[in-house]
Amino acid sequence: MAAGTTAPPPGAAADWSIPQDWSAYTPEQHALWDALYARQVEMLPSRVTPAFMKGLETLRLSRSGIPDFEELSERLQKLTGWSVVAVPGLVPDGVFFEHMANRRFVAGSFIRTPEQMDYLQEPDVFHDVFGHVPLLADPVFADYMQAYGLGGLKAMKHDAIHQLSRLYWYTVEFGLIRENDDLRLYGAGIVSSRSESVFALDDASPNRIGFDMKRVMRTRYRIDDFQQTYFVIDSFDDLLKQTLDTDFAPIYAELADQDELTPADVLLTDRVHTRGTQAWAQNRSAA
Repeated sequence: MAAGTTAPPPGAAADWSIPQDWSAYTPEQHALWDALYARQVEMLPSRVTPAFMKGLETLRLSRSGIPDFEELSERLQKLTGWSVVAVPGLVPDGVFFEHMANRRFVAGSFIRTPEQMDYLQEPDVFHDVFGHVPLLADPVFADYMQAYGLGGLKAMKHDAIHQLSRLYWYTVEFGLIRENDDLRLYGAGIVSSRSESVFALDDASPNRIGFDMKRVMRTRYRIDDFQQTYFVIDSFDDLLKQTLDTDFAPIYAELADQDELTPADVLLTDRVHTRGTQAWAQNRSAA
């Protein structure tokens, strides 16, 4: 989301957008996309929300090389009014929120190297497009993303970006959803990662806790490893309703007087789907 400077880099427009320059991708880079795509699509159908797989099909995201953002945006705009714009990397908060508020999803145009296939800290085109864009074809989730962007612009006035960013992290990036009594993936950071697609649902280590907006906004998160807690929403409709129906200003004021929670905390008031062992994080700390 955030970059360290507010001035766009050379070659970028004032809104930090850049040409994707699709023709500059090499055959090797397209082949890497295909390899990443193939291994995720092989494992996701039984794990991910059906809305994600429907979005892949509807938008014709496939094992045929890195998508052309212009063509992808044409298909997406017909469905939900969103488009995909290329950016050079992480962008300032205000730029990020402004794009989202206007139904423009910012995506990195670079792709990881073969050595980074299993882990990359900065989001690349595979994470951004494969991970995020399919759910932008879902009308309710698309509305949630715009509502988040509008909320972000307001949060900047309350100096509450760090709290709102946790909502994005634990929903858009690393969210789980309960569907037909099963837990399913929908967060882009999970669905674009082979290892976390398994860890988030199958491992005994993480907590899986029912979504509560204030609880989420108090909870710190991991940027360097698997999450210690995943929050489970009941539906996209409920997530959108909570976002649209909430006056965030009093929440920011309330949370300012409360202690932050660690990524592993479990509260007596939590709706616990799974209380994790935290073995993964403990073993990593001891190593």
